[in-house]
Amino acid sequence: MSRDHSSLDTLVELAREARDQAGQTLAGEQRTSSQVRQQLDSLHRYRQEYADKLNAAMRDGIDPATMRNYQQFLASLDDALMRARQALAAQQQKVERTRQHWQQQQQRLSSYDTLAERREAVRRRDEQRREQHVSDDLVNNRLVRQRSSHFEH
Repeated sequence: MSRDHSSLDTLVELAREARDQAGQTLAGEQRTSSQVRQQLDSLHRYRQEYADKLNAAMRDGIDPATMRNYQQFLASLDDALMRARQALAAQQQKVERTRQHWQQQQQRLSSYDTLAERREAVRRRDEQRREQHVSDDLVNNRLVRQRSSHFEH
């Protein structure tokens, strides 16, 4: 195997490993994004349940101190929701950057694979030419022997 062949094989393998690593990183970021989304959804549901409790308490009659406590807690839930939305947006951006990195690694691998395929096609063509040359030589040698034996008789 020539130095070029082993260098290209090494590049293909390194590119494959980089692509696979980028894919694993992407999968991890997508899992994290999903978890952040679930947390946001849970927080939103909890806030809705608490708001429903406040509405029920207001229908039944509520003292001002309890009302203030409900409102303060809802405000803290709203702040938590805002932070969770920001965290989700940041995570989604991270997923997109990671996806772009994976795509770049995939494209790089594809480029190296294309070079390797071309190299293999050239090798096969050269091998076929060698085989054809050997075959032609055998046929020519047989013909020469036949002619020379024909002339000797």
